[in-house]
Amino acid sequence: MRVAFCWFFEEKSHDLGCYLYFCTRIEKQMSERNNIETKENEAVLSSGGGFTAFNFGDYHIRFKAPYSLEHYVDVVKWDDGYLVVLAKYSHNAEPEEEYIDLKPILAGLYIDSDAFLKPIKTVRVAYA
Repeated sequence: MRVAFCWFFEEKSHDLGCYLYFCTRIEKQMSERNNIETKENEAVLSSGGGFTAFNFGDYHIRFKAPYSLEHYVDVVKWDDGYLVVLAKYSHNAEPEEEYIDLKPILAGLYIDSDAFLKPIKTVRVAYA
């Protein structure tokens, strides 16, 4: 297992107000075990244990999720690093539209966002 070390930072303009927690680079077996196997140009968004996870290729990027997030329901729109998703929160019976911008998170990890995001054509939700 290869690990990419990161530091804590706050991205004030991020709609979710999330803190980047940590990032790991994992092997294919870990993806299969966690039911997040992806197609070549497909990324997977999931949540669990208080974190949001974005998986693509060999990268497994996790960051702190809002405290009341139960799970993601659907990806409404994918636009080169900007996600519009439906999310189910504990304080609301109906899913709410939420926004995730991956570019500042990738920048904090010293990952070239243009090169990383270019091959991604679709994003789907995986349920834990």
